Amino acid sequence: MDPDVRHDEAAWSDPHRILTESATLGDALRRAREHSGRPIDDLSAATRVHVRYLRALEQGDFTALPSQAFALGYVRAYAAVLGLDEQLAAERFRGESPHAPVGLQPPTGVDVREARRSSPRLIAAAAALVFAVIGWNVFQRVSLMQAPTPPAISETPETWSLGSAPGVVRLGAPRAAPPDQTVPALYITPGLEAELSGLDPEAEGEGQAAAPVSAAPVQRAFNPRGATYGASPTASNVVIQAQRPASIVVRMADGRVLFARQLAAGESWRAPRDVAATIDVSEPSAFTVYLNGEYGGALTAPLTPLAGLNARAQSAARQTAAELAQRTATLPPAG
Repeated sequence: MDPDVRHDEAAWSDPHRILTESATLGDALRRAREHSGRPIDDLSAATRVHVRYLRALEQGDFTALPSQAFALGYVRAYAAVLGLDEQLAAERFRGESPHAPVGLQPPTGVDVREARRSSPRLIAAAAALVFAVIGWNVFQRVSLMQAPTPPAISETPETWSLGSAPGVVRLGAPRAAPPDQTVPALYITPGLEAELSGLDPEAEGEGQAAAPVSAAPVQRAFNPRGATYGASPTASNVVIQAQRPASIVVRMADGRVLFARQLAAGESWRAPRDVAATIDVSEPSAFTVYLNGEYGGALTAPLTPLAGLNARAQSAARQTAAELAQRTATLPPAG
């Protein structure tokens, strides 16, 4: 057998000798890989180190490696997979790597003597800045405390007092404010005046005495001056309106509260038809009753049955219908 081969086998059998007798760490790693017979791709997968870094270690190309801390980890992993001494491989890498650790350096900092020489100048500059700021604030306060100076124009220019000067607008005496709104002339519907007043205007124009058409007085109509609560207009004949702030509570026969509210001036409540209830108010004189849209007086008592108000409204409606039918029958036929 060749003595060189026996020497290689003996060297491989001793991991310490293969690292110490090889010229470089890269030669030792390459010889160990070739003797193991494993491809470098398998060793890369086992060590989780890229193939190019393993080749760089074998070739001694330390410039292709990352920082020394990572490179040391690659060397240890590669040596462990090849069966070499990790610690010895790491020591050889530190010795052969150009990035040798740097020893402790003397501390660097500011020269104390230089700082002492420049301290007076810095203190003087800071003091000057502080005095400048304080002086500026004092100056501003003194300026504000001085009396105001008279305006530059001490006399009224002549062009301001002459009405004939060009570009000057002369104002006359103030006029009264215009009215808020213009009220149009009263429009009289034909036939309505005779219906309301009982006089026939056409008969007066002919010099004849007019016969009274109706003797019924004209009542005030309901005028909503605020929110209206309760039933709809088509389902109610009775409206109770507050003339000033007061409370109203409407209770049904079984004790349930149908309506309760503190009404403001002008607010109203429409009473439903065919409902048995009692109207309870805090101040009767503060409420006005309207029957069929016409004035029906004020409430006379704190407790008022709603059925009585509905009955009054129905009676007034029947009376008005009868009077209208009578007047229509007495009118001469149109022709």
